[in-house]
Amino acid sequence: NILAMKQTKNLKELFEQLYDGEPWIDSNFMNTIGSLNAKQAAKRISPKWNTIWEITNHIIDWRMHVVGRLEGDNSKVGEDNFFKPVKNKSEKAWQETLKRFADSQERWVKFLSQAKDKDLDVTHSNVSRSYSELFYAILLHDTYHLGQLVMLAKAV
Repeated sequence: NILAMKQTKNLKELFEQLYDGEPWIDSNFMNTIGSLNAKQAAKRISPKWNTIWEITNHIIDWRMHVVGRLEGDNSKVGEDNFFKPVKNKSEKAWQETLKRFADSQERWVKFLSQAKDKDLDVTHSNVSRSYSELFYAILLHDTYHLGQLVMLAKAV
């Protein structure tokens, strides 16, 4: 029962479901983008919209930024908010992006596996937010962008 789980275990499970499991929303990242090719991932549906590839990089970069901050990195978010044009649109580069996504998932799940419930309400000095707030913020951020990826994947 997910309600009876420890909060850190619950968060870890939610991240795993969203990445390649069976979340309640019936979509996950790998089912949505894992079988796309580089051309599909780089296709811009509308001039003002981000591509699947750009959104995927944005998700990865935010995940890595937050974990980095929690581990002591003091880097700041740039004006681009981690939305950058993709320069190398080769199939190899897309596969490397999917690998970076898998690596970010592994790092995030590892961090959550080491977290303790008693620490979730602690405010982290490096970000002035509680661990719990940061974990849920990334989960919500990932879910928001998964919705965009699902819509874009239907159009490519």
